[in-house]
Amino acid sequence: MRAEPTCPRCAGPLSAPSLWSSDWSCGVHGAVLPRQPSKRPGPDGLAAVLRDARVPVWTPWPLPPAWLVTGFTTVGDDRSGARATAVAVSGPGLLRGPADMVLIAEEPGIGLGAHFAGLAGADPGEAFNGSPPHVKLDVSGPAATCGQSVPMWAVGARPDRAVYAGEAMGNWLWTILWPADAGVLLLERLTLLDLREPGMELDLPYGAHSPRLDA
Repeated sequence: MRAEPTCPRCAGPLSAPSLWSSDWSCGVHGAVLPRQPSKRPGPDGLAAVLRDARVPVWTPWPLPPAWLVTGFTTVGDDRSGARATAVAVSGPGLLRGPADMVLIAEEPGIGLGAHFAGLAGADPGEAFNGSPPHVKLDVSGPAATCGQSVPMWAVGARPDRAVYAGEAMGNWLWTILWPADAGVLLLERLTLLDLREPGMELDLPYGAHSPRLDA
């Protein structure tokens, strides 16, 4: 049986649009855009995300050594298009054991990044208080053809993960890494590529589906 859409902010069940309301509704957060069931890693899953995306679809490129793309998810429906996208990548951590990273682009107020970060609100909160950024990422895509440096701030969250948030191309950019010490990957100054870029045909390596996307 096909999984049902859930709330992007809490992963709880939603009430579908009806004769009385055109909104998807969460019992806790009210009217929200629906978080769609995660898509398996592979060309078909990526094509479905790219077809609906209204925000960037970020992946590190090149990927860290021995890392693989391990799934996708979106927030939105046929009417809205995908107003948030998430790409999971997985591989060996720099310090120990396996690691996972989820990269999220979303419009303000969606709440998907905050959910994965373990935050109560919909956005990064007090992270952007004028202090120097903790890391920077380089991004490239249709709106940043010459490349762009994006400052990222560490966001206080759960101790089992590292969370950084910033703003790129008018949308929130989140990177969430498990375990927490996998955050050292961002010190490598990763370059993120927007997979919506026209004419791009990357030979992405795919791995097993990441359970992080179903949390």
